[in-house]
Amino acid sequence: MSYREITSIDEWNSALQQSETKPVVVFKHSTTCPVSSNAHTEFNNYLEGTPRKDIDFLFVKVIESRPISNQIAEDTGVKHESPQIIFIEKGTKVWTASHWSITKAHISAVLD
Repeated sequence: MSYREITSIDEWNSALQQSETKPVVVFKHSTTCPVSSNAHTEFNNYLEGTPRKDIDFLFVKVIESRPISNQIAEDTGVKHESPQIIFIEKGTKVWTASHWSITKAHISAVLD
């Protein structure tokens, strides 16, 4: 399983609306940060295992897509950090983690 990169506000709005019926996990990634690189590896390791099939996994590059990243922070009430992972169900943030807290084990503990 893999994730889908979102690159527009419309894609984000659609994903947020979709979370009413199918949960969404957003991974916010900085392409210039070594901590984010590590978290990205952990996120991919989770997806390469047996991730939940009922979740839409999304990916946002925070530097390249700053307006989307800012909109996600505004819509979820989760202060922007990167790397960051946000689990959204029915339009509401259920769980979030950032930096070194983003591990395959942590993601599995919350989602599985």
